[in-house]
Amino acid sequence: MSFTPEIGLGYTILRRAALSPERKALTFEGKTSTFGEFGQRIRKLAALLRAGGVCRGDRVGYIGLNHPAFLEALYACSCLGAIFVPLNFRLTGPEMRYITNDAGIHTMLADNGLRSLVDQERDNLVCQRYISIEDKAANWESLESLLQDSQPLELIEQVDADEVAFIMYTSGTTGLPKGAMLTHGNLFWNSANTAYGEDFMGTTTLTCAPLFHIGGLNVTTLPSLARGIEVVLIRSFDAAEVLAALEKYQVSTMFGAPTMFLMMSQHDSFASTDLSHIGAFVVGGAPVPVPLINLYSDRDVRFCQGYGLTETSPFATMLETSMALEKVGSAGRPPMFTDVRIVDGENNPLPAGEHGEVCVRGPNVLKGYWNRPEATADAIDAQGWFHSGDIGYFDNQGYLFLCDRVKDMVISGGENIYPAEVESILYGHSSVVEVAVIGLPDEKWGEAVTAVAVLKQDATLDLEELREFASQSLAKYKLPSRLYFLDELPRNPAGKVQKFKIKDELVG
Repeated sequence: MSFTPEIGLGYTILRRAALSPERKALTFEGKTSTFGEFGQRIRKLAALLRAGGVCRGDRVGYIGLNHPAFLEALYACSCLGAIFVPLNFRLTGPEMRYITNDAGIHTMLADNGLRSLVDQERDNLVCQRYISIEDKAANWESLESLLQDSQPLELIEQVDADEVAFIMYTSGTTGLPKGAMLTHGNLFWNSANTAYGEDFMGTTTLTCAPLFHIGGLNVTTLPSLARGIEVVLIRSFDAAEVLAALEKYQVSTMFGAPTMFLMMSQHDSFASTDLSHIGAFVVGGAPVPVPLINLYSDRDVRFCQGYGLTETSPFATMLETSMALEKVGSAGRPPMFTDVRIVDGENNPLPAGEHGEVCVRGPNVLKGYWNRPEATADAIDAQGWFHSGDIGYFDNQGYLFLCDRVKDMVISGGENIYPAEVESILYGHSSVVEVAVIGLPDEKWGEAVTAVAVLKQDATLDLEELREFASQSLAKYKLPSRLYFLDELPRNPAGKVQKFKIKDELVG
C-alpha cells in the first residue's frame, strides 16, 4: 500500500514549528518570532477565520505592504483548505474592485495604508468581512484584538497536492487580469527544484520584494520557512534599509529585480556595507547587466539568475552563478523537475538555435486560470505544456536565451506591464486618435513604459497631462514615463500595428 505525504502549506509550516519551535522564523521591524510563536499565530488566525465563516474553498484577500500578517493569513488559509488571494498594493480602486469581485473574496485583510482604498469601493465589493492587520479603524475589525480572543485551531484540514493554495492575478493582454491558480503541489515542486539546484539559501534570507509577486513570495521566502531558515521581512524596498539589514542580520541571500541591486550599488553606504556573508543574490524579471555583475563580483557577491512566470511558480530555468559571465544574457537551464522546449507556430519542437515560443511543463505549472476555462485551454495544450508567450532559443549547451515577447509585455523595475491594458485607458483621452505602448531601454528600470500617440488635429498633449488622466484608472507603475508623437502608426497589411518599427525608429 503506497503512502502519500502531506505537502500542504499549512501542514508544512506547522510541522516545521513542531520540529524547530525555538528557531528564528520571522524578523520584522526589530521584532523576531520563533517558529513556535509563528505557528501559534497561524493556528489562532485559522480559528478566527473559520469562526467568521471561511470554509474550504473560500477566498481570503490581503492588500498591503509586506507584513507578517500576509504570511500568517496564507498559511492559515491552507489550514482550512481555503484559498489566499494577495492583491497588488499599487492597484487603483477600480482595479482592486475587479479582482476582489472576480475572485469572490469572502474576507479582506488590509494594512493602514490600503484601508482607505478598500473603503472607497466597499459598497461595490462582495466581501463579507474586513480585518485591519494593524491599527483599529472604523468599520474594520482589529486583527490583534481578534487574535487575543482566539483559541488555536487544533485540527487542520488535509489538502491534496492539486488543491489551490492561492490565486495570483496577472495583467491580461485584453486589459483584464487573470487569476493564476497555484496549487500546494506547484509550490512544493518549485521548492524541490530549488533544493536540487544551486544551494543559495544559507541561514537567513531577506525579503523586500513585494510578497504579492510570485518572486517575492516563492523564490526564497516560502522555501526558506519550510526549511527552518529565518526570513528578515521589510515592508517595501528601500536601498538604505536593505543594505543596513543585510549587514545587521548577516543575511545569506535575497531575491530582487536588477533595478533593486542597481539602486543598492548607487547608494552612499554600499561601499561600507559588509557583504561577506552573502552567498548569492537571486535575480529575476530581467537579465543582469554585465557592469552590475562585475561590480558585485568585485565584492565577492554572485548572482543566481532565473526565468519564470507566475504561472510556473516561478522557476522555469536557472542560471548557475558560475556561468553568469560566460552565459551573459542567458536565462539558464531547466531545473531538475521541469522541462522547457521551444516550438514553432504549429506547436512543433524546434532544434537549438531556432527561435520560437518558450513552453514549460512540470509539476510547478499552474492548474489554470480562475473561472477562465478558455484562457486555460489557450495557455496549456493537450500535452500539458504551458505556452509562455515569450520568444527564445536554446544554444548548443541547452541554455535558454529570451529575445522577444509574443504578448509585447513591458518589464519595468521587475513589474510586468501589458500594453493592451494601458492602451485601452489612454485611448480614452480626448486628444488621442491612436496610441501604442511599448517598452524602451532604460538604464534604471530595464524598460520604460512609453506611449506613442497620434493626436487629433490641432490637439496638444504633454506627458504629465497624460499621466494624470491615466492615474485615475491605472496603478502608478503602469503609467507612461515617456511620450512620443507620430503622424500615423505603422501597420502591416492586416492592420496590426508594427511595434517593432516604432521601436526601431525611436531607438535607432
